[in-house]
Amino acid sequence: MGTWLVTGANRGIGLELCRQLVARGERVIAACRTSCTELAALGIEIHQGVDVTSDEALVGLAHALGGTQLDVLVLNAGVLEADELASLDFESLRHQFEVNTLGPLRTALALRGTLAPGSKVAIVTSLMGSLGDNESGGYYGYRMSKAAVNVVGVNLAHDLRELGVAVVLLHPGMVATRMTGHRGIAVEESARGLLARIDELTLDKSGTFRHQDGRELPW
Repeated sequence: MGTWLVTGANRGIGLELCRQLVARGERVIAACRTSCTELAALGIEIHQGVDVTSDEALVGLAHALGGTQLDVLVLNAGVLEADELASLDFESLRHQFEVNTLGPLRTALALRGTLAPGSKVAIVTSLMGSLGDNESGGYYGYRMSKAAVNVVGVNLAHDLRELGVAVVLLHPGMVATRMTGHRGIAVEESARGLLARIDELTLDKSGTFRHQDGRELPW
């Protein structure tokens, strides 16, 4: 049994990751801004008020964890706000950077003391952050923030390697959640794939960008 912490655990992919981890006997710690009935029903440790844009909230989470050592830190919290060139809202762009890019970095930094040799960090990013795959444009804030968090992940892979900590960037697929308007594959399928990729992660694969189905993706 390992100890996993999942951010953005109150809905969508985060909630399903918690469900599947509990089902296979892991110790699961859920971090979210506000819990929900489904998350509470899992009977796991839940930390509410965890806003990944807040240094104070993340320091509070680290303090609450005390001497807990994490085997896996899943940085899943994210936001998608649709936009197009003709009607860009720069406050929306900034907000998406705060959540999608700086959020994972803030969380990893705040919880660095919970990681030890053999620990893993998984960042849930998106293929929409891939420059090589962009054939349609649009979604400026989401695409830019996810491309930037890919850089964060590669940097962390270098900086945490000396601690024996592996990092992977994971695209969950187009998943039928509230964020996507319930279009795409079932969240159960996505979560299974994400867990399989995390399970197989080793230091020699640290810093890679992978689809939940196992494919390595273009930057």
